[in-house]
Amino acid sequence: MIEIELDGQKVAIEQGSTVMHAAEKAGTYIPHFCYHKKLSIAANCRMCLVEIEKMPKPMPACATSVTQGMVIHTKSDKAIKAQQSVMEFLLINHPLDCPICDQGGECQLQDLAVGYGGSTSRYEEEKRVVHVKDVGPLISMQEMSRCIHCTRCVRFGQEIAGVMELGMSHRGEHAEIETFLGQTIDSELSGNMIDICPVGALTSKPFRYKARTWELSRRKSVSPHDSTGTNLIVQVKNNQVMRVVPLENEAINECWIADRDRFSYEALNSPDRLTTPMIKQGGVWKNVDWKTALEYVANGLTSIKQGHGASAIGALVSPHSTLEELYLAGAVVRGLGSDNIDYRLRHAEFETAPSGARHLGMPIADMSNMESVLVVGSNLRKDHPLFAQRVRQAIKLGCTVNVVNASAVDWGMPVTNTCIVPASAWVQALADIAAAVALEKKIAAPQNGQATGAAQAIANALLIGERKAVWLGNAAAHHPQASQLLALANWIGEHTGATVGYLTQAANTVGAQVARAMPQSQGLNAGQMLAGALKAAILLNSEPQYDSAGGAAAVTALAQAEMVVTLSPFKANLDCSDVLLPVSPFTETSGTFVNAEGRVQSFHAVVKPLGETRPAWKVFRALANILNLPGFDFNTSQEVLTQALPNEGGVVPSHVPASALSNANGVAPASQMPSAEPCVASIYQLDGLVRRAPSLQRTADGKAARTSEVAA
Repeated sequence: MIEIELDGQKVAIEQGSTVMHAAEKAGTYIPHFCYHKKLSIAANCRMCLVEIEKMPKPMPACATSVTQGMVIHTKSDKAIKAQQSVMEFLLINHPLDCPICDQGGECQLQDLAVGYGGSTSRYEEEKRVVHVKDVGPLISMQEMSRCIHCTRCVRFGQEIAGVMELGMSHRGEHAEIETFLGQTIDSELSGNMIDICPVGALTSKPFRYKARTWELSRRKSVSPHDSTGTNLIVQVKNNQVMRVVPLENEAINECWIADRDRFSYEALNSPDRLTTPMIKQGGVWKNVDWKTALEYVANGLTSIKQGHGASAIGALVSPHSTLEELYLAGAVVRGLGSDNIDYRLRHAEFETAPSGARHLGMPIADMSNMESVLVVGSNLRKDHPLFAQRVRQAIKLGCTVNVVNASAVDWGMPVTNTCIVPASAWVQALADIAAAVALEKKIAAPQNGQATGAAQAIANALLIGERKAVWLGNAAAHHPQASQLLALANWIGEHTGATVGYLTQAANTVGAQVARAMPQSQGLNAGQMLAGALKAAILLNSEPQYDSAGGAAAVTALAQAEMVVTLSPFKANLDCSDVLLPVSPFTETSGTFVNAEGRVQSFHAVVKPLGETRPAWKVFRALANILNLPGFDFNTSQEVLTQALPNEGGVVPSHVPASALSNANGVAPASQMPSAEPCVASIYQLDGLVRRAPSLQRTADGKAARTSEVAA
């Protein structure tokens, strides 16, 4: 530590820190544009000029390292005059369109111009104009004349997103930020460029001219998509979600969110929303009231139980549902005498008697500090964009990334060792790595493996260092030999000192296991139910055509059931359902998600339910009351959570107790679904919300997914 003087205050700061870091520690604000705490130093804007004694001219605070005894003045006449001069230059070509700018009200340039700008300009020349560029459906570059060339967007793409899609061309007043060759911005994290742009040059296309920022109410929430548990600020106007931006949480998503977290809100007000209960009569859908619909469902379930037994009733639930919804879905099914409930619609193997919920096995924040990782069966960049971002930061510190996958894909990061083999050969690939580890440690290998060159390289990487992990991705979890992959991963982890964990697919995959949304005794698994074993099926937020390994065949099998009840915010499963019950998406209900590390995050509704929509936990409670099932006297979702989650004294923990989490080997099932390849959804086909978000579907990833579906 060294000591400096900042505006007369003594500050102790680490050697190698900058003046900007010292000012932040001291609580002193230095105006800036190009500096961002998560990006490299560029020193482009010069707005952070400060006076440093014994230096002949003002110096940029973001790029000047502190030295012992340095004396800094951030508010001296010399510093203020330098900052005012920089502001004058920045405003020379900036258009006077604040009244219509989407950034108005939250613009750094607007704010700093009040303090450091002049009331008039000395320049009378025409302002420069930058031609409009079309870079895709998410980001608007219609007003690049506003750009001050801070290059935050350029650095974000290169350093955080892993792909440098923007760059600066030309020099001086002709300089422009562009994509070059007419390309679009296709990164799955691209929307963060909108947030970090300090002047409104990059804005949101879906939000463009929809509302002024001061008209919006800001409410906290949690992302319902992947297993990161991204913290969100949902912005609302007139009971309608208008925009979604990140809520900073260093332990989870830092200050970033993925594009599907940011833009999937479009689906919330889509024409496909289901706003009233519907019953199919004579092949025609008719609107009914809630009382009629629930009594119809209750009578149907009672009749089927009497005619075919409780084992003919089952529920197929989505891991994107809240913990409370999943718990009560299971409670209703079990209250009827059945154990047929499962969230594992995309699985091909159904492990029995797991010792605990499958999870990441480590805090998400620790991913940024790994020394070596082995990723099995995952397109990390698309499946888990924010996990991939953390791994990129680890690579800067020397982490080696090793991959076993079915195809070579661009992860936007250097991959040290890659083993590309068909999914059917993943077990052999891990056995080979285990054999290489065994050879190095002179112990017996768990299976017949060959220490090939590729396996030896991966084994050597895992044997070095202390912070190591083996991560099983979505495709590994859905694999027909998932239990064997886990057993080999655990053996490799045990003998290399690596942590073993699942990246987990959905926002509440861990929560679904904690809520017992899977057979606990002799119940049917999702594969058996989707194959036509049910007479009555309850579908919660699930669309088997898109969300299951069975696809169209599963829909055909479900259509043979006597009654299929769909609980969804959308008009889904029309071909196989008999009843549609409109339930709230995450923005219209309170609930809880448990992310990959086991962190429990509850949230409240941010808008009122649309039409006759009701929270799914309330629907299950009402249905249970009509069925005269005991134990459903819940008044709030918090009461449901207290009963669903292991706790002490009624206090809900911040994390799922360690006793409820485990990646230890379970019991391999005697039978499994026949499947050549694991079922994995593409980035913008993961759930009903992203599938119905028009802007996401117009992206390169969205178009590619639809093209592959047509080809299939």
